Amino acid sequence: MLKTFSYKILNIATIFIVAMFFSCGNDIKEVEDFLAEKNLPIGVAKNVYLIHTDSGKIKTKLISPVMHDFSNRKSHPYSEFPQGIKIVTFDEKGDSVILTANYSITFNNTNISEVKNNVVVINYADKTKLNTNQLFWDADEHYIYTEKKFTLITKTDTIYGIGFESNEDLSKVNMKSVHGTIYVKENP
Repeated sequence: MLKTFSYKILNIATIFIVAMFFSCGNDIKEVEDFLAEKNLPIGVAKNVYLIHTDSGKIKTKLISPVMHDFSNRKSHPYSEFPQGIKIVTFDEKGDSVILTANYSITFNNTNISEVKNNVVVINYADKTKLNTNQLFWDADEHYIYTEKKFTLITKTDTIYGIGFESNEDLSKVNMKSVHGTIYVKENP
């Protein structure tokens, strides 16, 4: 009698566990929509270290402590780097340009990033450094710009201003509302 009773409980428990197992299935699309509705990322990565190569050569390195993936957004999917970002780009000669910031957000549809809070761009080959509090970077066009205050330090000059645009290696710049001492070469 006791043996039959224990078999019945075991069978009931097995049926209950199997029913729970099959009832827990969620459609991936339902989960993505739920996360988007609650403004939660679809994924979180820690200690991010991405390398982009082309023809076997490293072109870009992206380093960040945390990345939030909001690619589940219907209208404007994006990736967020709330604890900062460091991007190292290499040219054909192997020279690097480094961009660092305390925060970054990259919009997937446009490939435009906003980096802010203690933004620094350094071109070691040209000995040029840009400091600002906010910068937009168009990765497709290799173009950076800001309408905020900036400081540009070159080999010979320190230039202050509001409004700046350049290619991403700081070799061709256009500045607005500038002041500071600028040395100009005169042609004889």
